[in-house]
Amino acid sequence: MNRLETGFKGLFILEPKIFGDTRGYFFESFNARALADVGIMTQFVQDNQSFSTAGVVRGLHYQNQPYAQCKLVRVLSGRILDVVVDLRRSEPTFGKCYSVELSADNKRQLFVPVGFAHGFSVLSEHAEILYKCDQFYHRESEGGIHVLDPALAIDWGVPTNGIVLSQKDANNQLLVDAVFNF
Repeated sequence: MNRLETGFKGLFILEPKIFGDTRGYFFESFNARALADVGIMTQFVQDNQSFSTAGVVRGLHYQNQPYAQCKLVRVLSGRILDVVVDLRRSEPTFGKCYSVELSADNKRQLFVPVGFAHGFSVLSEHAEILYKCDQFYHRESEGGIHVLDPALAIDWGVPTNGIVLSQKDANNQLLVDAVFNF
């Protein structure tokens, strides 16, 4: 496993070693020892999987302490723009965004540490996403930041007038009004 730096403390892109031949390919999508070898010592307790169509934007979600989650995100089919916002007030990257394209083709994964809001947009006709979490879902601790917050000015890679949001995500707060404890 190869770890690529992002410029955000604890936020990494992971590239698996892929073994391919005329039959297809093989790779280890998760290996706790390989993660430990690149400095990620996390015990995951829950897998989440979602399917979305073109133009869907999900996010920007987080859970507050003590139920805050780190995530390991990958794409099973299609392409997404994976986006995070640093909510850690003590970090110089506080309030800044980072995005990376994850796809079934590039097989990259994003390791998102505690203290980030997370979301994604679907760049292909459809996309299936799988992500591991190190804490269980806890409804009372969840929060969200609006994906079209003008202060963040995120380019989701899809036309703004074509963005499809859930009602819940449409009601998310702006970053300046969001409640979080990182």
